[in-house]
Amino acid sequence: QVQLVESGGGLVQPGGSLRLSCTASGFALDYYTIGWYRQAPGKEREGILCFSPNDGSIDYYLSSAKGRFTISRDIAKNTVYLQMNSLKPEDTAVYYCAADPVSVLVPFTYQYEHWGQGTQVTVSS
Repeated sequence: QVQLVESGGGLVQPGGSLRLSCTASGFALDYYTIGWYRQAPGKEREGILCFSPNDGSIDYYLSSAKGRFTISRDIAKNTVYLQMNSLKPEDTAVYYCAADPVSVLVPFTYQYEHWGQGTQVTVSS
């Protein structure tokens, strides 16, 4: 079964950190472009960043994420991570990972082949 499963969301205080995981099954993430997105209540889904496996390059769609959010991979675990630091209440949203075999950086409007179900992140005191 081909799927992406996110985990690691939860409640965190402002200024705190969380690491989200996105684990693939049924395909290998090694050569897949990865996107992280989020959707806050009542708002449209917005892109956070895109990662290309070709050269490890990252394109930040969301300017406020640069310097606070980073992406990493564990090929052996077929998992990518979104490390989020210095979290703010406005980061509260459902976070999604996406994967596509295109292998290059793509715009935030790109229609990824695979999507996860999302994990809730709530930043509140």
